[in-house]
Amino acid sequence: MVPVFYNPDPEICREVIKACWKGGSSVFEFTNRGDFAHEVFAELSKWAVKECPGLILGAGSVPDAGTASIYMQIGACFIVSPFLNPDVARVCNRRKVLWIPGCGTLTEISEAEELGAEIVKIFPGTAVGGPGFVRAVKGPCPWTSIMPTGGVEPTEENLREWFSAGVVCVGMGSALLTENLVKNKSWKAITSEIKKSIEIIKKLKTVRS
Repeated sequence: MVPVFYNPDPEICREVIKACWKGGSSVFEFTNRGDFAHEVFAELSKWAVKECPGLILGAGSVPDAGTASIYMQIGACFIVSPFLNPDVARVCNRRKVLWIPGCGTLTEISEAEELGAEIVKIFPGTAVGGPGFVRAVKGPCPWTSIMPTGGVEPTEENLREWFSAGVVCVGMGSALLTENLVKNKSWKAITSEIKKSIEIIKKLKTVRS
C-alpha cells in the first residue's frame, strides 16, 4: 500500500508521513503539486532519513524528464507519472530509479514495459475500468504488475476487489488520508487507519496465495 499525499506545509507533511510510518507503511508518495513542491520534498527527504528509518520516499505526479531529474537529485527513491512519457523513463533508467507511469490501455502498458517499467499505474483506477480492467490485462499478460490509484478505498470489500483482480499494490490518497483527519491533526487516527488497511491487505494476500 502506498499512501499518496501533498501539502504545502512541510510540518504537516512530516506529521502525516510519520503517522503512516508508525502504522507500518514503508512506502510513501509525495505528490508534486503547487509552486515550490520540490523544495518541500527536499526538506522531507533529509528529515525522513533520520526520523523514519527504512522509509521509501518517492515523488508522484511527475510529468517530464526535467522534473524527474530534480526529484531524483533531492532524494526520490521512485518516480510516479500520471501518464506515459518515454523521456521520464530514460532519465529514471539512467539512474536506476523505479519509474511507475500512468497507463489507461493495454497498448500503453506494453509500451511502458518495453521502456523498462516494472510496475504500471492505472489512473484513475475506476475510470479506466476498475478491477475488471485489471483482470482483462492480467489474462493475456500475467507478468504485468499493476498499481491502481483513484477509486481505491481502505475497506475490506474494496481492497478485496482490487487484490482478487491481481494488483500488486494500491495507491491511496484522500480516501485514506482524509481532509478531516489532516485538518484536525488526527495523527494517531491516521496511524490507526494505516494499520487497519495493511492488516486487511496482508489477510487478502495470504488468502490469494
